[in-house]
Amino acid sequence: MGSEYADLVLILTRRVGENVIIGDDIVISVIEVRGDAVRIGINAPKDVAVHREEVWVQLQQANRSAASSPDTAVDAAVGELRRRRPPGQRPG
Repeated sequence: MGSEYADLVLILTRRVGENVIIGDDIVISVIEVRGDAVRIGINAPKDVAVHREEVWVQLQQANRSAASSPDTAVDAAVGELRRRRPPGQRPG
């Protein structure tokens, strides 16, 4: 992280075995530092989603794609129901 991030995020220094606590129930622990790789452990409630950024981006893209694409199965079912309904009968 370069200095361009200094105004955007909280920057902390931690050593192996030290933690960062977020709120009352999320703990991030530094497990290992090897070269430029840092292994962390995250203890969070089960209802808190925790993802690596690249996985989160893929999930967001998949969600946007699913929300914006037409659901052909639903469209086909609605069309079939409309064909089966006698003329003038209202859906009930």
